[in-house]
Amino acid sequence: MAVMVSLSRTQLLRLSSLQAPNVPNSRKVDICRLSVGKSRSRGGILRSSTLVAESRISGIARASSEQWGEGAMATATAGEVAAGVIVGAGRVGQAFEKMGGGRDIVVRRGETVPEDSAGPIFVCTRNDVLGTIVDATPASRRGDLVFIQNGMLEPWLESKGLGDATQVLVYFAVAKLGDPPLDGKTDTNPEGLTAATGKWAKATAARLHSAGLSCKVLDAEEFKKPMLEKLIWICAFMLVGARHPGATVGVVEKEHRKEVEDLINELAGAAEAEKQLKFDAGIVDRLCAYARSVAHFPTAVKEFEWRNGWFYEISRRALESGKSDPCPLHTAWLKEIGVVKS
Repeated sequence: MAVMVSLSRTQLLRLSSLQAPNVPNSRKVDICRLSVGKSRSRGGILRSSTLVAESRISGIARASSEQWGEGAMATATAGEVAAGVIVGAGRVGQAFEKMGGGRDIVVRRGETVPEDSAGPIFVCTRNDVLGTIVDATPASRRGDLVFIQNGMLEPWLESKGLGDATQVLVYFAVAKLGDPPLDGKTDTNPEGLTAATGKWAKATAARLHSAGLSCKVLDAEEFKKPMLEKLIWICAFMLVGARHPGATVGVVEKEHRKEVEDLINELAGAAEAEKQLKFDAGIVDRLCAYARSVAHFPTAVKEFEWRNGWFYEISRRALESGKSDPCPLHTAWLKEIGVVKS
């Protein structure tokens, strides 16, 4: 006996992803026929239930119809990885997808997040397309966005009404497409530095733990200091490296230690004053230890608005109000490499 069933676009995308993971979503939903074939024993007892999908792109795919129970693909019990949506198919996006065991929906450039999807929405893209990603996400789902980008996101998130969004402080690296992520554990923090906060923080930690990566779950207040430390790290090491063309993060830490120490301390002081907090002792040692763990990373000042631009704005406001520049080294070196005008 064949029984016709109606599946949502989200369910079609998940089913077709099993057979054609690299095909755009716009083609995955080109399903010709869906039916449930049921075979019964002589006594009329249901023996099996198989969902069959015939698609122009993937031929025939079979999966247990029990998978399509309401919410089954987006709800995880304790110890499981919650299925969700992954925006972006680059190095980090693919790594997140592998952690999900193929149960996630992957949204690529130009596609929208399905309104009937569920679970966390991991945004694995560059900062400069975040506005487009939010616009491509239904309003009812924007509270499920999980941002894993580097930099100071706080002002931008607040401007979008997403001040409580889940954020992940990433201290792992994916060298190239398909490679497993490497945890950025250091000699000062062997327990790991990656952290998450917000609605989907626990689900994010469970996903990362499934791949052997560390991830702490912090509340919003606890998250502030490590987030600022990571911002200081990327701003300081990238800027000092840019002053010495070709220098990697490891070269900066080893050969230009005094420069990067001075800049870290300067930026830390400005961040403490701006956010009314106090960093734990040993910030220079912690950030230099992380640099040693990713010594091969190249250096360049990028995504200025989201990184060094936050500190430069603090300097600009101070100077305009007649005060001294709280980040004179930072300002001078940005001018030296031509990122800002002299």
